[in-house]
Amino acid sequence: MTEAPAGRFAAAISPLLAKHPNQSGVLPLVKAREAFAARVVLARHAQFSLDIQYYIWRNDRTGTLLFEALHEAADRGVKVRLLLDDHNTAGLDAVLIGLQSHPNIEVRLYNPLKLRRPRFLNYLFDFMRVNRRMHNKAFIADQQILISGGRNIGDEYFAAHDDVVFADLDAVMVGPVVQQAQQEFEKYWGSVSAVPLAHLFTLAKPQSLSSLERRASVIEADPNARQYIDAIKALPFVQDFLTQKLEFVWAHVSLMSDSPTKTLGLAKQQHLLAFQLQQAIGHPKQCVRLVSPYFVPTKTGVEQLSQLAADGVDITILTNALEATDVAVVHAGYAKWRKALISAGIKLYEVQKVSPLARKQERKLRRQRLKGKERFGSSASSLHAKTFSVDQERVFLGSFNFDPRSIALNTELGFIIHSPALAEKIDKAFRDTVPNYAYRVDLDDQGKLFWEERLGPRVTRYNNEPGVSWWRRLGMRTLALLPIDWLL
Repeated sequence: MTEAPAGRFAAAISPLLAKHPNQSGVLPLVKAREAFAARVVLARHAQFSLDIQYYIWRNDRTGTLLFEALHEAADRGVKVRLLLDDHNTAGLDAVLIGLQSHPNIEVRLYNPLKLRRPRFLNYLFDFMRVNRRMHNKAFIADQQILISGGRNIGDEYFAAHDDVVFADLDAVMVGPVVQQAQQEFEKYWGSVSAVPLAHLFTLAKPQSLSSLERRASVIEADPNARQYIDAIKALPFVQDFLTQKLEFVWAHVSLMSDSPTKTLGLAKQQHLLAFQLQQAIGHPKQCVRLVSPYFVPTKTGVEQLSQLAADGVDITILTNALEATDVAVVHAGYAKWRKALISAGIKLYEVQKVSPLARKQERKLRRQRLKGKERFGSSASSLHAKTFSVDQERVFLGSFNFDPRSIALNTELGFIIHSPALAEKIDKAFRDTVPNYAYRVDLDDQGKLFWEERLGPRVTRYNNEPGVSWWRRLGMRTLALLPIDWLL
């Protein structure tokens, strides 16, 4: 890897790095619109390179606007490398071929489907290979600034519509951790699983770059999108970013990731994120606060968590309720372990779904309901963040879900941040915010599950999974009987 070039990002960051030698700056992006704005700012102000790696990139409003931002950067002479997992690129071939036609843009697809259409046939005849996916997320500008965490690229991750909105978390990072991320990107970009788009056979007709530009202009002119774009431009975050007023948390940050050889089933234990994470965390002594949208602990995980609880570690877990999850089969892999976890003394919370109507009313009701407290991922209908804190000292942030798929099948990327300040923010959220927007799940005297919902001083109790039909509850229980945890 070549040395990072000097430029406006380097000039802005260097004085900060001088004040915090050997530390990295971390700025959590909790608000969805700020997360989108941060990516747009990096794309529009990069001078040399944009190295981008994602599991999902939607061909929707925000996806199109960011595609066009890459096109504009390439026109300025910026070298753009885009690495996308191929599982979610249906309908994108024309756009990607169009981008690839630019001399400053290279596109590669990770573990690509050999048959472009119909795509499902790949899973019938090549399942063991294509079932392994690249779940990493990274957005690196000029080898100086990194955005990474749980968000993919799409309207639901950036609160750009009123349908599904994910409560998610990623961070802007500067300092030594960016060079670590750059090295990881190079490993993936140069791996045998990253195939240049030109090497794949497709019948899709390229979408010209002028067509992409026109489509972005149409989106920007749409009244609904215009309101969103204007709101993005008006964010104080954007001006603070450009005028170097953002307040980073400075800490020692360790990157950990799966080797791309995991996709081939060839990675050694020390090259797997799950092993690296276990080594970095060590044995928790006081408390663990865990947030995972797709939480499938399996028998082994339940035994390990129960042992920690027996050793006196205070454990609280936040995941999606059945009404809020976007993958019901994964919820089934979690639900069958709830009683065992609660019996071990582990506290469980499940995020409630907020309907579009409730989102419109939320601003009006917030004062009465929360008395000034902030919601984690305000107005979200589903949890997508992946983070945890240990002993009020260390925080994990990344793409890793606590499920068998993240452990054994998908590649993942994450960071351990040694920051009591960030750990305290997570603990405070669990104390003050989570109870207002998540059901507390517990066992009654007869050993049966119940859910408690808090609405100000009022507490409502449910004896069945709230917010869903009996038919959906039956389906979830049926799925829980199937021996498919290793796929989840």
